[in-house]
Amino acid sequence: MSDLFDPAEAGRIRLSQGSLRYWDRGRGPVLVFVHGLLVNANLWRKVVPRLEEEFRCIVPDWPLGAHRESVDADADLTPAGLARWIAELLEALDLRDVTLVGNDTGGALCQIAATEHPERLGALVLTPCDAYENFLPPRFRYLQWLGHVPGGIFALVQGMRPRFVRRLPIAFGSLAARRIDDDALDEYVAPALASAATRRDLAKVLRGISPRYTLRAAERAGDFEKPVLLAWARRDRFFAPEFAERLARAFPKARVEMSDEGLTFLPEDEPEWLAERI
Repeated sequence: MSDLFDPAEAGRIRLSQGSLRYWDRGRGPVLVFVHGLLVNANLWRKVVPRLEEEFRCIVPDWPLGAHRESVDADADLTPAGLARWIAELLEALDLRDVTLVGNDTGGALCQIAATEHPERLGALVLTPCDAYENFLPPRFRYLQWLGHVPGGIFALVQGMRPRFVRRLPIAFGSLAARRIDDDALDEYVAPALASAATRRDLAKVLRGISPRYTLRAAERAGDFEKPVLLAWARRDRFFAPEFAERLARAFPKARVEMSDEGLTFLPEDEPEWLAERI
């Protein structure tokens, strides 16, 4: 039986620059989850069931290349613009004292949101993610080049039609220590295969990425005086533990927890470990 989020249970909300699909599970203190590039809410499918008895879990599909909802053609999909999407969702749902939980590209967006839109936040959880000058990691900077090349994103997603390609190191293969379920990989790739608008959005996101956003967030981290958990992977190939240590020094109330088993996609590799620490 698949553990993917059921599309029939999704909510939809219109924000100022487009719509988001999201899942609202459980009751209690609010957790809002932010995934990274080329994945969607299903990145958190193993973590949320371990938390929803004690927390209200809001799990959106953000417009990062594996989304199915409509985004305005002129939407601001720069990192700063996407951080405003996060802040706008919290306001639209009237969420307060929120713990924001980010992974990969989504962790960079969480850093920006925490330092530029902290009003509704009560805490921050960062799993392995872009930070400082490492946005994007060198291994994946070719994606930014493809975002500038006409037809580049189309070629990228067409190349990921075969399931074996998705498991190569240049795709998802190096991001998780455990084998990612085929149905999850299908969900990550299908929206961009099916929709020119999704591919357009992904290209815009890639063109907008720059370390200046994460460097600026790090400079402002000292103003975020709420608890920060850096739940990191000791063996991560793209986001070395030193980035967690640097962030822990930048945020006034931060602590680091290290997994010895997982890689970048800790929600895939270590859902129980991660849920316990959250």
